[in-house]
Amino acid sequence: MTDIRRTLLWVVFTMSLVLLWDGWNKHTGQPSLFGPTARPAPAATAPATPGSGVPSATAVTAPGSVVTPGAAPAAAGAVAQTTTITTDLMKVTLDARGGDVVRVELLTHSDQNDAKKNVVLLDRSAERYYVAQTGLVGAPDLPNHLTTYRLLPGETTLAAGQDALTIAFESLAQGGVTLKKTLTFKRGSYSVDVKHEVSNGGAAALSPQLYTQLVRDGNAPPGESSFYFTFTGPVMYTDASKFHKVDFKDIEKGKAEHDKTADNGWVAMVQHYFFSAWLHKDKAPREFYTRKVDTNQYAIGQLFPLGAIEPGASKSFDSLLYIGPQEEKKLELLAPGLELVKDYGFFTILSKPLFWLLDQLHKLLGNWGWAIVALVVLLKAAFYSLNASAYKSMAKMKAINPRIMELRERMKDKPQQMQQEMMRIYKEEKVNPIGGCLPILIQMPVFIALYWVLLSSVEMRNAPWIGWIADLSAKDPFYILPVVMTATTLLQTWLNPTPPDPVQAKMMWIMPLVFSVMFFVFPAGLVLYWITNNLLSIAQQWVINRRLGVA
Repeated sequence: MTDIRRTLLWVVFTMSLVLLWDGWNKHTGQPSLFGPTARPAPAATAPATPGSGVPSATAVTAPGSVVTPGAAPAAAGAVAQTTTITTDLMKVTLDARGGDVVRVELLTHSDQNDAKKNVVLLDRSAERYYVAQTGLVGAPDLPNHLTTYRLLPGETTLAAGQDALTIAFESLAQGGVTLKKTLTFKRGSYSVDVKHEVSNGGAAALSPQLYTQLVRDGNAPPGESSFYFTFTGPVMYTDASKFHKVDFKDIEKGKAEHDKTADNGWVAMVQHYFFSAWLHKDKAPREFYTRKVDTNQYAIGQLFPLGAIEPGASKSFDSLLYIGPQEEKKLELLAPGLELVKDYGFFTILSKPLFWLLDQLHKLLGNWGWAIVALVVLLKAAFYSLNASAYKSMAKMKAINPRIMELRERMKDKPQQMQQEMMRIYKEEKVNPIGGCLPILIQMPVFIALYWVLLSSVEMRNAPWIGWIADLSAKDPFYILPVVMTATTLLQTWLNPTPPDPVQAKMMWIMPLVFSVMFFVFPAGLVLYWITNNLLSIAQQWVINRRLGVA
């Protein structure tokens, strides 16, 4: 038993050192031990080749196939220009070339590295490439995201008392076909209604397909922590396969696996706290695709057949573009499974009810920091009996520890006999050597799930607690909480029985110090959660030790 515990402790300690070293490498720009190094985004302001960002060409007549569009000719003297739309929540830049959304600034979310700036989610600059695009394929020279559109007259700022703002782009007729894109921005909403109207002014019927796609570089978001990982990249959802992540590296290698067709679902690009998504609520046949667009640029999209459009006829198609925070309760109302972009990983089944409870406590207390404290108190109360059993076992172990230490010293040259004598003492004193571990292991999934709730919840951003803690999603600026966290962990170690093995005893004191390094850069909300848990554990263990007469 002792050898097994020693081995486990060494494994945990070694892995901790490896993870810390890897985190330091990523923090200093060195290659990660577990993944490829992020490459810088190219400075290009648009895809480098005509037709980039849509599925590769096959034959128009083949089921579900598309034609890669070429660069559409612009009108003589026409110059692509950008237009900025301002609402109460967003400042959105639209490009007349393609009618693309090329920059989105979230006006109510400050940048984590510079509180004087706002979060910029979509961006097309020398440092970043992240845009939302749409267009038509299925025949030559159809309007697409490389076509230059004409901005129709209208307001560009959501005025006071105004509930919605509409912006429209219209392509020039190409072979008699025009595409009008109408974007409707709503007060208090990060959702943009996007209507596509295809008019066939030609002499022959056509059957175009509409694509809606998101194109992004493969770099981690600016300011991403090196000490904890959150997924960045494309995701999709269908009723058949549910929520599915697609790694950039799999797209790069051409090995991305996901549903190809469905009559439902959505696509998105996610990162820590924020995401963008193309949604179409009605059941309609569609194809899903991912592809590499350019160097370090990747696309995820949907392709919708619009059916036949006769000469002189037109057809419209409605979609919704969401660009904003991962607010779980609001996302549940927009589309099935959309709240899953808030990634809890394997612990979703536990994390979702924990977030619900945390949200209810916030409504009651009005402060996310105190809601975290209250939630940990409730969880410790729920597990009180289980913890009491563990702490009683550890107290008994501490009481007989002097006998065990004396036995190990006296019989150190007779390991087999020593083990037999130790088991005899455990049996006489009715002590289970691992009795203090099992109850804790049983409840660990709940506390790990709560960890992911706090790490993933955008509600923690810019949320104050008390005094110097003005943002629960940022590290403690004065490192007071991490110091308290380290102190409480060491105190808890002192209350635990000292392992008879000297190596294990040293490890018990070294590991809290090693792990404390990470807490100095962890979000304050996470550190507050651990401190509260530690203090309650210390209190319960101290009371039990006193009852059993253990110093």
